[in-house]
Amino acid sequence: MLEHYADDETLLRDLRKRDDDAFNWLVDRYHGSLVRLAQQYVPSRAIAEEVVQDTFLAIVKGLDGFEGRSSLKTWIYRILLNIARTRGVREQRTVPFASVTAADDGDAVEAEWFLSPDEDPNRHWRTSPQRWEGIPEERALAAEVRDVVNAAIDALPASQREVVVLRDVLGYTSVEVCNALEITETNQRVLLHRARTRLRAALDEYYTTAM
Repeated sequence: MLEHYADDETLLRDLRKRDDDAFNWLVDRYHGSLVRLAQQYVPSRAIAEEVVQDTFLAIVKGLDGFEGRSSLKTWIYRILLNIARTRGVREQRTVPFASVTAADDGDAVEAEWFLSPDEDPNRHWRTSPQRWEGIPEERALAAEVRDVVNAAIDALPASQREVVVLRDVLGYTSVEVCNALEITETNQRVLLHRARTRLRAALDEYYTTAM
């Protein structure tokens, strides 16, 4: 990673000059996470790669019109999301982002399993899922468990899936997620909490039946 691209202003300057090093840095920096997000909308890695290629082309074409009203990172992810959603509909993988109430029937586990909003605005788990204590780390990270989590993520309503992937898979902050998805902080918190309840329920079921 080149140090002189640590800030958006320098990177944008060189990208607008069509500097190859700047573009290569951009691809190295964002390619992996963009593919991972695109895969939530389309049925295969190959199609996700096509979505990301289209995203980088759109970035290059849109550079001169980028006004900096959001961060470069947010702008890139908005482009990816728009392209991925459109391609996902075409591939019949998903539907466009809906309102907080659409395709959403509330929490999947008991509310007391999570910290209250007063204790933690992001409502992390109060206790670990059933049977997690004492399980060797390598078991918790096993491919079988990852498959359970991935399947549970795939089964989420589109709006919940977007938020939980951005927050818990890709590690973006709540502010970045709100900006990328153009939703309110309240909606982001509700969607994230409901997604996490479903993932929690899937893990509890797995550990109850598989161990």
